[in-house]
Amino acid sequence: MSPFIEPEVLATLLNDPKVVVLDARFSLADPKLGQTLYSQGHVPGARYIDLEKDLSAPVVPGKTSRHPLPAPDVFAERVRAFGIKKDSHVVVYDDGGHAMAARAWWQLRWIGVKCVQVLHGGFKSWSAGRYPVTTDLPEVSASDFIEDVDHSLTVSANEVMEQLQNPVYRLIDARAPERFAGEVEPLDKKAGHIPGAVCHPFTSNMDDSGSFLPAEQLQQQLGRLMVEGLQPVFYCGSGVTACHNLLAMEYAGMKGAKLYPGSWSEWITDESRPIATGLE
Repeated sequence: MSPFIEPEVLATLLNDPKVVVLDARFSLADPKLGQTLYSQGHVPGARYIDLEKDLSAPVVPGKTSRHPLPAPDVFAERVRAFGIKKDSHVVVYDDGGHAMAARAWWQLRWIGVKCVQVLHGGFKSWSAGRYPVTTDLPEVSASDFIEDVDHSLTVSANEVMEQLQNPVYRLIDARAPERFAGEVEPLDKKAGHIPGAVCHPFTSNMDDSGSFLPAEQLQQQLGRLMVEGLQPVFYCGSGVTACHNLLAMEYAGMKGAKLYPGSWSEWITDESRPIATGLE
């Protein structure tokens, strides 16, 4: 199954009781904007899932990333509250940038939801296609979902640190080149990247219209980053846009990549962890 679903396909599934739609629109600059946009209009039946309230644990300054993964049992409670069951077909969307939707897509699969797709083009493409939009809130009954966490999908800061001298991971950073190089850092207290990492900005997965590149093109693009014998591990600033690269990997048919959820904002909380700068 493709990790993407097109608007015209979702439009035919809105009355399917197994389909659960999640609206993941969110702005880092204005954390309340996503909820506001949802209240102004959303895909019929969609529930709002908040990056900071639902997809992240509380931040512990000096210890965690800016968007730490919640404990599995805590996130499972949110999954139940959304009415998601083991056999649900979950479709998640954001404003069209796909980063927030990708985080939700990855996290739902991490917790054990098997059938999850991202609406290609997000709410932007849904609206452009003149598909129905409502302000009505859906009636939701909590489910009996039980988490089945796939711990193999993540690596910890300690695991990344331990392999720096004898690499087993191919570290791939999803941030913009200037942040990777340490030339600018608008969000975190230190600039640079994890030593040995390469840069693949998540924005390079899409064309100028905001659509994902064809799977074959992504396969070539991402394939150039891989090193035989090294496990691909993606990270970013706080574990959100790295999921965009994981979504691209899945779409390209390239399996087995992992996420370092803490990413750069967690890495820099420990003075013993080294920092590299420059594009090489």
